[in-house]
Amino acid sequence: MKIAVTSQNRKTITEHAGKCRRFWIYEIEKGLVVGKSLVGVSMHEVLHANRQKLAEPLAGINVLIAGGMGPGLFDRLMQGGILPVITLEEDPDAAVAALLANNLDRLPVRRSRRCREQQHALG
Repeated sequence: MKIAVTSQNRKTITEHAGKCRRFWIYEIEKGLVVGKSLVGVSMHEVLHANRQKLAEPLAGINVLIAGGMGPGLFDRLMQGGILPVITLEEDPDAAVAALLANNLDRLPVRRSRRCREQQHALG
C-alpha cells in the first residue's frame, strides 16, 4: 500500500491538496512503514491542473492525507479508488502512524459552495 501526504514545506501537512507540489510517499507492508520518500510534481501536474490522471510520482497511491481539499478533488479521489483523508494533524509521520492504527481524527469535506470559493480566494 502507498500513502501520500501533502507537505509543501517538507515538514508539515499542507492544507490545500489541489495546489500542493510536494508529497511524502509512505510504502506500507503488513501494516508497517517500510519506506518513505519525498516526491515533487510540476505546476502542470498538481491535482487541480491535472484532472484526468494523477502525476506519475503519485501513481499507485491508495490514500491521500491532507490538511484540506475541496469536494471535487475528494470525489475524484474516491471515484479513482483512493481514500482521501482530511486531518488537523500537522506531522506527516504521526498522521500515517495514526491512520495505520485506525486512530487518525478525520475531518469531513466541506460541501458548501461558499466555502469552496473562499478557499480558492485564500489559496
